[in-house]
Order: sequence, then C-alpha cells, then structure tokens
Amino acid sequence: MKRSGMKNPFCYYSIIYGFFALPGMTRSVLLLLTRIDSFNNRSNNNKQEKPLTMFYRLSATEIDRLIEEDVPFGDLTTTLLGIGDRDAEILFRSRENTVVCCTEEAALVLEQCGASVTFLLKSGTPVNPGETILSAKGTAQSLHSGWKVALNLLEYASGIATRTKETVSRAKEINPGIAVVTTRKSFPGTKKIALKAIMAGGALPHRLGLSETILVFKEHTRFLDSNGSLSQTVGMLKKSSPEHKIIAEADSAVEAMNIAAAGVDIVQVDKLGPEELNDLVKKLKKEFPGIAVSAAGGINRENAAAYAETGVDIIVLSSVYFGKPSDIGVLLIPVQSH
Repeated sequence: MKRSGMKNPFCYYSIIYGFFALPGMTRSVLLLLTRIDSFNNRSNNNKQEKPLTMFYRLSATEIDRLIEEDVPFGDLTTTLLGIGDRDAEILFRSRENTVVCCTEEAALVLEQCGASVTFLLKSGTPVNPGETILSAKGTAQSLHSGWKVALNLLEYASGIATRTKETVSRAKEINPGIAVVTTRKSFPGTKKIALKAIMAGGALPHRLGLSETILVFKEHTRFLDSNGSLSQTVGMLKKSSPEHKIIAEADSAVEAMNIAAAGVDIVQVDKLGPEELNDLVKKLKKEFPGIAVSAAGGINRENAAAYAETGVDIIVLSSVYFGKPSDIGVLLIPVQSH
C-alpha cells in the first residue's frame, strides 16, 4: 500500500507547541524527524485519506524514562549469551487491521538504544494484516534493549487509535458534521500517549485539563450563593473570560432547558439515552437557536451512531481509552555484516 509522506514534518510538530509543551527536544529527535520524512517519501506508494490529526511527540527525556523502566542496568540475557555485538534487524508488523500510532516514539526508543530506523509509517496510517509499520537495524544489544518498550507503545497507542477510528466512522456515517471528543479520563501518566492516539483515530480532546476550558458542574454550583441565578453566573463567566465558550452539564432534560435559558454556549447532557436525547435536542434547537448540545456518559463504538442520530453537535466519550491493544508482531533476526 502506498502512503502519503510528510512533506515537511517540522510543520506538523511545530503546530503542537501551543497545545502541549514538549521540553527536552534533543538533536537526536530533530535528526529522527528528518529521517522520518525521507522514509515516508521513499516508501509510500498508495494515497490514503488524511486523518484529522495534530502531530506531536513525546520528548527525548520522556522516552529515556520509558527505556530506563525496562532496561535500568542493561540486558542481562543478551550480555550473558555474548550476542550483543552481532548485527541485527527488527521489523514490526501488524497482525490485524489497525490504525498505527506512536511509530515516531517507538522509532525514537530504538534510536536512543543505539539502532538506526530504516522505515516507519506515521501515526494515523491505517494498515492491513502483514504490513510492516516500523523497522530498524543495529546491534542485537540495541534492538533487544528497545524491542519491548517500542512494542508496548505501538500496541497500546494503536489500540486506542483503532477504537477511536471505528467510533468516529460510525458516528460520522450518520452525522458527518458531528464532533467526537474524548474526556480527560485517560489512565494517569498516559495522557500524552492517549491523546496522540485519539487524534490519530480522528477525534480531538474534549479537555486537556482544568486550566483551559470552562465547564460548570453541579459540584461547582453547590458552592455558589443560593440567591444568585444561573444566568448571572453565566454572565459573570462570559465577562471574566470572553475568549472562552461556557459549557454547563445537565443530568436531565429539565435541567438542560434551564441551563440553555441561562445563556451558556454549550449544554452538555450527561447519561441520557438516545431516545430521550432526541426529543430534547429538538426542543433546545427550536427554543435556543445557535446553542450547541453535547452528549456524554456511556457512549462507545456500539451506540455512537445512535447518539449521532439524535442531532447533537458533539459526543464526549472515554471508552476508546480502554480495551484490547493492537496485535503487532515482531521479527528480530541476525543479518550478515558488510
């Protein structure tokens, strides 16, 4: 299959600096980005539809930390067998249809262990069973050191990307204009990997954290003066932070109508079934033209289409973070030195 290469990888990665801060970008990372471009241009022969993806990468410091977890004091087995200096090659191949993710990070793992990457497909690329997604050459020591760390990244992230792609496809087949976004409920410590994976699958983050969005829950309003109205609160928020949309969550249809009447930009409806939500969306759109409605709570691959059919503008989910990793096989073999 032919892949469309990255014309200028630095453009993709520079975009994300306003989105994620990535300290510790070393010379090896910059060299690898240049090599990624040449690998894709050299090996891509089929055009694929470009996924809605903001590309970024883990920093070299973060990659070093992952390697240290697995190889804190070297590889005892490879050392005792006396095979560490042998020339070798490693190939990562998908065993199933999947959307690959974190190939850039896996490549950097191998580079940091002393290997040279010879081929990779960029994150967001869909592949068929048997396709090579990453390969490298180096000593047996370097490849054995990076093997499992690279594989764990690939399988975990590609699993998320694949579930996301399936969910987004099912929702957009019913409602092409719907936005699919994911919550901040990723497993602690995996946020950068998880968010890269959902974007590789065509979704976007709902919230990166508490610092950049305004989302009002009951857990907030319980602390407010009972004499004040919700519309006053919304007005204060809009005045205090005019560049932000104001979102408030509702647990029922009645509460959703009251929140919309208070002047919010987006009503987020939590844990309402598609049938009830369908009626609510019609009422909200009729009475409050221009308001956006998001659905959250219990949404997954199986029911994404049903929620999309209700007419909501956004579906918010966490389900894609959890599930089976992608099945990726590894072939690590000796090669003849030249």
